[in-house]
Amino acid sequence: MEIRDNTGHPRRWAILGVLVISLLVVVLDNTILNVALRTLADPVHGLGASQGELEWSINSYTLVFAGLLFTFGVLGDRAGRRRFLLIGLVLFGLASLASAYAQSPAQLIAARALMGIGGAAIMPVTLSIISNVFDPRERGRAIGVWAGAVGLAVAIGPVLGGALLERFWWGSVFLINVPVIVVGVILVALLVPESRDPNPGRVDVFGVILSVVGLVALTYGIIDGGEHGFDRPLVWAAIVGGVAVLAWFVAVERRSDHPSLDVRLFRVPQFAAPVAIVGLIFFAAMGVMFFGSFYLQLVRDYSPLETGLLFLPFAGAQLIFAPRSAAMVRRYGGKAVAAVGLALTVVSLGAFVFIDASTPIWIVLVFYFIQGVGMANIMPPATESIMSALPREKAGVGSAVSNTIRQVGGALGVAVLGSVLSAVYRNDVESALTGLPAQAHDTASESISGAYAVAGQLGPAAPKLLAVANDSFITAMHWAAALSALVAALGIVVALRWLPGRTASVPVREAPATEPELAGTA
Repeated sequence: MEIRDNTGHPRRWAILGVLVISLLVVVLDNTILNVALRTLADPVHGLGASQGELEWSINSYTLVFAGLLFTFGVLGDRAGRRRFLLIGLVLFGLASLASAYAQSPAQLIAARALMGIGGAAIMPVTLSIISNVFDPRERGRAIGVWAGAVGLAVAIGPVLGGALLERFWWGSVFLINVPVIVVGVILVALLVPESRDPNPGRVDVFGVILSVVGLVALTYGIIDGGEHGFDRPLVWAAIVGGVAVLAWFVAVERRSDHPSLDVRLFRVPQFAAPVAIVGLIFFAAMGVMFFGSFYLQLVRDYSPLETGLLFLPFAGAQLIFAPRSAAMVRRYGGKAVAAVGLALTVVSLGAFVFIDASTPIWIVLVFYFIQGVGMANIMPPATESIMSALPREKAGVGSAVSNTIRQVGGALGVAVLGSVLSAVYRNDVESALTGLPAQAHDTASESISGAYAVAGQLGPAAPKLLAVANDSFITAMHWAAALSALVAALGIVVALRWLPGRTASVPVREAPATEPELAGTA
C-alpha cells in the first residue's frame, strides 16, 4: 500500500543526489575561501590584497547571497525551479572561473558577488524541489540527507582548500567548482523535472524590492559592525534601517492580496517555532566555528589543512545522524528530537568555556562530534516542519525563509560573538603591549592574528607577547562560548513550548492555504 500510494517522483533518490551535488558546491565555496586568505594577501603568490579587500572578498558573496535568497526562492516558484537551478549553476560556474583568474582584488570581489547571485538561485530551489519530488512520508528522510550534505560541506571546505593550496595556486580553490558545475548542469537537465506554482498570481514587485533592500542593509550592518566595531553611526544606520524596511515589508505583505510571503504563517507554531530555532542555532554555532578556527591554527599551531581535518568529526556526525533523524522524529516526535539535539549542542558549545591551550586535542574532537550529532537532530526536523506548513507549490517560500534566517543568523552570530571576543581580548592583552610602537600596539591589540604578526618582528620579546595573547584569546573564547551556549539554550525553550510533539498530526497541504485554513491553524 505504501508503494502504491507514494506520490513521489519515480527518480526522486537520483534527483536528490543531483541536488546534493549542486548544494555542495555552494556551501563548500562559502568555507573554502577562508583557508586561502593568507595566500591572497601575499603580493608574490597571491593578489597582495589588503585586510579590507580580503574582508570584502568574503562579504561581497555573503551580502548578495543573503539579500537575494528570499526573492529567488519566491521567483523560483513562479518561473520554474529547475530553470532557476540551471541558471544559478551556470552563473556560479562562470563566476568561479572569473574568480580563479582575477588579476586584482577588485576583480575578485566583483566575481565573488556574481557567485553570490548564482548561489542564491541554487540553494532555496534545491530544498523546494525536494519537497515537490518526495512524498510527505519520505520528505523528512530526504531533508535529513540534504542537511547532512550542508554539514559535510561546511567541514570539508577547509580540508579541500588546504589540500589544493599545498599543491596548486590560489585560484584552484575556485577552479575546482567548474568541473563539478558542468556535471551538475548535465544531470539537472537530464533528471530533474520542472515544477512551479500552477497559480502564481501577480508578482509582488514592491514586496520583493523591500525584502532585498531590508536584508542587504541588515546584513551589511551586521557584517561591518562585526569587523570594525558597533560604535559607528553607519553601522547602526544600516541595521536600524534594514530592520525598519523589513518591518515595512511585513506591513505591506499583511495588506497585499498577492503577498510574496503570507506573514500570517508566523502565527502558526509549526512554521514560526522552527524558523526561530534555525536562527538561534546558527547564531550560536557559526560564532563558535569562527573562533574555533583561530584557536586551532594560532593557539594550537595547526596548519590550515590540519585544522580542516580536525573539523571532520563534526562532518562525520552530520553525515551519519542527519539522514536518520526522520526515523527518530517518527518514533519520538519532532519536539523531543529537536530538544535533545539542542541540548547536545548546548553541551558542546558550553564545553569551550573549559577548554584551554593544554586541553588534549581528542577532547576538542569529541565535543565537535557531539555538536555534529546535536545539529544533525535539529536541522532536519526543523526544516521539515517549515516545509510541511506550506503546500508543495509554495515550497520555495518555505525554503527561502529557512535559508535566509540561517544566513542572517550565522552572520549575526559571527558579528556579535566576534565583537565579544575582540572586546575581551583587547582588554586582557593591553598589559603586554606597553612600550610597543603605536602601529604595532594597534595591530597586536586588534586580534590574536595581529599579535602573532607583531611577534614575528620582536625577536627575544616575542614569546612573552604570544603567551599573553594566547591567554587573552582563551579568556575571550570562554566568554563567547558561554554566550553562544545561552543563545542555543533559548532554542530548547522554543522547542519545548511551541514545536509539535509526536501525537500532533502534521497536515500535508496540497493546495495553497486559504484564509480560513490559516486562521484555523493559528
